[in-house]
Amino acid sequence: MTSQISIPVTGVDSHAHVFDQALALTAARRYSPAYDATLGAWLEHLDTHGLSHGVLVQPSFLGTDNSHLLAAIAKAPQRLKGVAVVEEGIDAAALEALAVQGIVGIRLNLIGKPLPDLNAPHWKPLLQQVAQMGWHVELHRQIEDIPTLCRALLAQGCKVVVDHFGRPHASLGVAHETFKQMLALGKSERVWVKVSAVYRLGGTHAENIAFAEAAVPALFEHFGERRLVWGSDWPHTQHECQMDFAGQCALLERIAPHQGWREALRVHGPRALFGF
Repeated sequence: MTSQISIPVTGVDSHAHVFDQALALTAARRYSPAYDATLGAWLEHLDTHGLSHGVLVQPSFLGTDNSHLLAAIAKAPQRLKGVAVVEEGIDAAALEALAVQGIVGIRLNLIGKPLPDLNAPHWKPLLQQVAQMGWHVELHRQIEDIPTLCRALLAQGCKVVVDHFGRPHASLGVAHETFKQMLALGKSERVWVKVSAVYRLGGTHAENIAFAEAAVPALFEHFGERRLVWGSDWPHTQHECQMDFAGQCALLERIAPHQGWREALRVHGPRALFGF
């Protein structure tokens, strides 16, 4: 339940997952974890790196059963908020119940799925309710489709969060038209971008790093200091053996070399988006 105790915001990890390999997994999953990602382990990472708050995102392999996510938030409600995955037909009362338990948005993980028509009538009740509640819609999709999806969500009055730099193609660089079109979404002032998961950008390690180093200044230019957030993407699903939390914190120092940028990514943007 939401607590009235206020903890000063020293930093926010805006994207992490917790799960137990014994949980029931959705049949439509692309990935099955062979380990547990515990709340305690993640909170220890936050404490070690001076981060006061965090946002847990429902992993796709758990489908729309958000019970594990909600139980985790309930153990540290002063510090945590969540992003749920819900059925299109969920009613307003169920959404309000999620809000009471710390949920602030819904996730559309569309990787590997047919592109939905978010302008279709059956989407409108959910999206309009999300907008009315002040929640955001988090989009996980390759960059080619981000502008179309964002325009549909903005037309419904939603705030939008674009996952993982928009999942661009690192080898094409920041001057490519697809990334430029995403940058143009900053004009709406209702789109946020997550600076996270550099290792998911599809290039070699060197290409991914080079892209991120060039992308961060461009993102600040187009989105400003209150519409960008950083996430560790812990526990780095499908990249567990190569990545760790400390490494992601060190990488942030490299791709956002100015203290003001890091402060914006870890404090100002998350406070504006999640309401910490």
